[in-house]
Amino acid sequence: MLWLNRGPASVKLAAVVRRWLSTVTHMGGATFTLSASLLLALLGEGAWELAGWQSLAAVVVSHIPVAVVKRTLKRLRPYQAIEGVRTGKSPLADSSFPSGHTTAVFAWIVPLAYAAASELPAWLPLIVAVAVLIAGSVGWSRMYLGLHYPSDVGAGALLGTLTALLAISFIGS
Repeated sequence: MLWLNRGPASVKLAAVVRRWLSTVTHMGGATFTLSASLLLALLGEGAWELAGWQSLAAVVVSHIPVAVVKRTLKRLRPYQAIEGVRTGKSPLADSSFPSGHTTAVFAWIVPLAYAAASELPAWLPLIVAVAVLIAGSVGWSRMYLGLHYPSDVGAGALLGTLTALLAISFIGS
């Protein structure tokens, strides 16, 4: 956790990482994931429209267990429990487990990657790499900002992925 929170030792690389993670973290927020899903559902065609609806459903549904578990476990965030953890400008004070941002980004991106793989099968390796880069970066950003432990992020990734797979199976394919 502390290694991920501190980032690279190189000053130049640390600046790039800080900028990337401070920006990409917002892709896991409700505003981005819900808006992007709704826009794709309303403006997309074929597999992309379907992926928008699947993403929207997955993001909405995935927030229910996140809210229940956060209210039940009430785990302190790393910056609240471990001395020396760096934080961003406005650290959150609610429960740490699981990571809602990580849950949301995985719930959002899995249906998009699924649609892209079916529409552009030759591009599958690149699609998977980009999806992992984005979703993985959101997860890392949550630890980098001192807001989550690796287990929070792992649970969020699993929850978001499972919810997305359920949405894909229940909302057409």
